[in-house]
Amino acid sequence: MAAAPAPAAPAPPSAWQQAMNNAYTSPIPIKKTNLGHALASEWTKIKSVRSTVWTLSIFLLLVIGIGLLAVANTQADDYRDVPFTVPAFFGLMLGQICLITLGVLVTSSEYGTGMIRTTFTASPQRHRVLAAKALIFFIVAFVASAGSILLVGLMASGAHSGPEAGDIAWGGTVVKGALYVSLLGVLALAVGSMLRHSAGAITTMLGVVLVPAILPGFLGIWESTQKLGDKMADYNAINSLAKIFRVDGLDSTSTGTSQLMLLVVITAAAVIGAFALLEKRDV
Repeated sequence: MAAAPAPAAPAPPSAWQQAMNNAYTSPIPIKKTNLGHALASEWTKIKSVRSTVWTLSIFLLLVIGIGLLAVANTQADDYRDVPFTVPAFFGLMLGQICLITLGVLVTSSEYGTGMIRTTFTASPQRHRVLAAKALIFFIVAFVASAGSILLVGLMASGAHSGPEAGDIAWGGTVVKGALYVSLLGVLALAVGSMLRHSAGAITTMLGVVLVPAILPGFLGIWESTQKLGDKMADYNAINSLAKIFRVDGLDSTSTGTSQLMLLVVITAAAVIGAFALLEKRDV
């Protein structure tokens, strides 16, 4: 019986296989990315661009500057029926435009420069990127707005507290006022993500804020549209802030809670729409 042939010896590695075996290995450990990394990335972006510095500086200048001007031109008995944070309301009417602009730029500017391709290459989980943008922006906007309202309230309280002024709690107006304008900014961020165009998104948001404040004057002319005009007057952004700050005095039954809840619902719907479109469309 013939013996079985011996197995063939393995072929020597080729030149390219030897080169791959000797390839460079980075000493940096590879970690699985998470939301914390996305938050750190978005925080680096938002603090390193000039648009953030300029828009937040103008926002603080408007809220604090106009607020302190109002404090200087009021007397103690002017605060008998309103909280000490009312002077901040006058600055917020203009300052909210700054947060809306910044919210749009947080997302749309990356589409304008093409940076969004690099962002999604580094972090393919698009929903994580958008969530990190929204969280970082909301925290920055809330801290800036709450801090400025609180400062104006403290200055008004220090200058006009006395027997002529009323003892009205104003801590809630700081939180609710800051929450309202910050949510407007998040709504602008979601609109910017859906439209991917800075000018178009800012114009859309200005329409959302200004048109409901102007249109009730026309709708009230006709009886058939009067109820719609009244609802629009109660829930537009400027009157909602006025109700939160109790500008109408303590006789008003509304404290702005229903207006704030409506904005929460609208913002949540817009953010859900932004997530859905972000996953479907190409960059």
